Amino acid sequence: QVQLVESGGGLVQAGGSLRLSCAASGISFSISNMGWYRQAPGERRELVAWITMRSSTNYADSVKGRFTISRDNAKNTVYLQMNSLKPEDTAVYYCAALNPTRVDGHGTQVTVSS
Repeated sequence: QVQLVESGGGLVQAGGSLRLSCAASGISFSISNMGWYRQAPGERRELVAWITMRSSTNYADSVKGRFTISRDNAKNTVYLQMNSLKPEDTAVYYCAALNPTRVDGHGTQVTVSS
């Protein structure tokens, strides 16, 4: 059974940084494409960053240049380094395994105060 456990969320002031972690189990992590989604209240869940099994990365325009996704296959963990945070980044952030079918974790709250 796939389990994705996110950590690292919290409250931060605008301009600050947070690093999210996602520990994965029940999947062949090294051959899994992984992603981070977020969902703000009243909004649909959106993909903000993803990393392929070969560590190619892609970002939504709204976070490009501020967020960095990375992975450590030895630890079965994917990270999301978030810098220059803005109030509009406030959301629940979900880790996801993207293949063969998408599975999301339970999420971690990120709140950015102005």
